[in-house]
Amino acid sequence: MRRILSSLIAVSFAGVMTLAASAQTGQDSQDPNHSMLNAKTSPAGMTMADQTFLKKAAQGGMAEVELGQLAVQKASSDQVKQFGQRMVDDHSKANDQLKQLAQQEHVKLPTQPSAKDKATKAKLENLSGKEFDEAYMSDMLKDHKKDVAEFERESKNAKDPAVKDFAQRTLPTLREHLKQAQRISPSANTQASNGNSMR
Repeated sequence: MRRILSSLIAVSFAGVMTLAASAQTGQDSQDPNHSMLNAKTSPAGMTMADQTFLKKAAQGGMAEVELGQLAVQKASSDQVKQFGQRMVDDHSKANDQLKQLAQQEHVKLPTQPSAKDKATKAKLENLSGKEFDEAYMSDMLKDHKKDVAEFERESKNAKDPAVKDFAQRTLPTLREHLKQAQRISPSANTQASNGNSMR
């Protein structure tokens, strides 16, 4: 008799636990925050490093567009104007792709460039002619070296497949920007000619 009672109690307890577990699962599936947390912490999901990359890429992309617009207005060289227009076109397209990706991944992106990029824009706004061209291209050269390095790193190390794909697809365009900046930037040309004369 005791054995039967023990079995009945065990079965009842198991049934209660199953009901509680399924109720909890039901709550979890209804709670969007819970499912979002699971996505963030899953091994193949979004890491803090991936999120930081997306946020920095968004700020950098916005800055490239704003500074490119400035170059189209203020540059004295046609080459620099064309480069500025390319920055506007290419980075606007990349920014749109980035926004879509962030929406899918539930990542909130910044809505403005960084304080550093704002300061660069303020400095460039006070320049004109050749002085503007040199300062803008020098900034673009430095900036794109950093961008290429960051996108290369993320294209290899990103845990989230969508973030890795974005980095890999954007990288060739950034490399082209860097090559173009190296061709146009007076500082790059000066360094190249100095290197040749030393040889």
